[in-house]
Amino acid sequence: MYLLILGLLMALLKFLEFGFLAEISWWWVLVPFGLAALWWVWADSSGYTKRKAAEKIEQKKRDRIEKHRESLGLHKRRH
Repeated sequence: MYLLILGLLMALLKFLEFGFLAEISWWWVLVPFGLAALWWVWADSSGYTKRKAAEKIEQKKRDRIEKHRESLGLHKRRH
């Protein structure tokens, strides 16, 4: 996501001919978009995206169970 935001910002600044970006080639401005695409391909092919989604679901599940335990007065005691 950060690479996409960087690419959009760089493209906007290049289009407006602002700062040093006015002088560099469009190819350099487009590099963050290519890197973002490579990141997404790697994340999807390696299972990173699904693993992070599963971790998020499991954390929500644990939080919900803990909330119900506390509401029932069955929260864990710390020694």
